[in-house]
Amino acid sequence: MIKFVCYPKCSTCKKAQAWLDENNIEYEIRDIKADNPTYDELSHWHKISGLPLRRFFNTSGILYRSMDLKNKLDNMSEEEQLALLSTDGMLVKRPIAVADNAVLVGFNADKWTVLKN
Repeated sequence: MIKFVCYPKCSTCKKAQAWLDENNIEYEIRDIKADNPTYDELSHWHKISGLPLRRFFNTSGILYRSMDLKNKLDNMSEEEQLALLSTDGMLVKRPIAVADNAVLVGFNADKWTVLKN
């Protein structure tokens, strides 16, 4: 079973959840706003995903823009970025699918097919 980390009001998260349902993939929902990922979880997910840490930021979010993170992230260490991400779920890009073999950030049906295995 995968962990589906999402924000229930997000339209992309709703699309991803519908895709999971259509493909009969079992999942456990975790509301990213109510239960923000921890530093350790984010660090682990980052390593498994193979993605640059910057991809874990919700760059279209109000909080990201209000904090001017576009201009600050390059001057922050990975530890500082993870610490910041762990302070508020609205900073984290979603949805996130956490499986044994993969961590997927943002919804892309083609990439999410790995969850079928």
